[in-house]
Amino acid sequence: MSQDTRLPVVVVAGLHEPARHQAVQELLYTAGDAVVLHHDLTDVDSGRVRRDLRTADGPPSRTHTDFTNDCPCCALREDLLPELLRIADTGSHRLAIVELWGGSDPHPAVEMIAGGEVGGRDAADSLEVAGVVTAVDPLLLLPQLSVPDELREHRLHTSTDDGRTLAEALAHQIEYATVLAVPRAADAAGAPELHAGLAMLRQLHPLARAVRLGSGALTRAALAGFDVPAARDRVNPALALLPQDHDEAGVATLLWERRRPLHPGRLYDALEQLVPAAQRSRGRFWLANRPGLMLAWDAAGANLAVEDCGPWLTALTDRQWESYPPQRRAAAALDWHPLYGDRVQQLSFTAEGLDTDGITGLLDSCLLTDDELAAGQQGWCALPDAFEDLLAPTA
Repeated sequence: MSQDTRLPVVVVAGLHEPARHQAVQELLYTAGDAVVLHHDLTDVDSGRVRRDLRTADGPPSRTHTDFTNDCPCCALREDLLPELLRIADTGSHRLAIVELWGGSDPHPAVEMIAGGEVGGRDAADSLEVAGVVTAVDPLLLLPQLSVPDELREHRLHTSTDDGRTLAEALAHQIEYATVLAVPRAADAAGAPELHAGLAMLRQLHPLARAVRLGSGALTRAALAGFDVPAARDRVNPALALLPQDHDEAGVATLLWERRRPLHPGRLYDALEQLVPAAQRSRGRFWLANRPGLMLAWDAAGANLAVEDCGPWLTALTDRQWESYPPQRRAAAALDWHPLYGDRVQQLSFTAEGLDTDGITGLLDSCLLTDDELAAGQQGWCALPDAFEDLLAPTA
């Protein structure tokens, strides 16, 4: 099948079910000759997935699928991808709309559709990801980014061991999509909560296009095309362009950037204040006792994940450097420091009522002092490894 005849696929995500359903309905009835696929994970704890297939006319067709090795993602891969390929082969529809389950992250679903394989057949030969939409209600955004509720408490989890929170799922859904669909009421005048919610959306993902549901603009925006590698880079901590300083409708973003290393003990002690200081914070950083390791900071709803992102390129040999993608090498070269190379502290904090001065002061106090810096890398590496419970011990 040539690229000109590939079946366009639009992926629609969103925790907020009414907004998500409205977005799917709008696409279904305005795109023309479309079909919707939705995997219902209501019975996820019992090992069953229900697949609904529907068009603009007629009731949905429903089938059930059992998990493979208790893995919902495997069930989706083994059911969703073959079904999309079947629809592409029949030529019976001009558009497939994949409506994800409430707590689903669109990133792995898109990667599967764009690069999956069924029986030795590449999905990319028959399917094209035309757009990724996250439907979100701005009235619910700030409250849900502020609570520690797990998806499971709201029956929105995607597997029996899914321990993610509403805030984590919501932030990742928003930051991956290129189109954010919001209810028409989001334009109502004189509602501070709505304006604050919209300001939060714009600051979490400044490059996304916000589209009002019911305005007639969603279908065109959703079919404008989706660059899968660019989206992958956008959420990659090593490459992500972080939100910049901004202040609107009481919601502010602070981008904290420094070069000198962070003291592991002081930063760890400051986490109790730093993490709840923002409804969303993310970025990359380095610790004095781990000078070669890039670390990712990913916090939402007062939950923090710190992950190993591999080495800073300055810690590599020339031969090792060449093994990294050109985008990573170019980003490092553009921001190269004569002493620290590509090592940098870049953390972005966004919240309603953000205390930018307080966060800046607290983070600055966690940097090495001049005396500590003078001890050199040998002295830095001898500092107590306060992050050993979050990361593997230093080699």
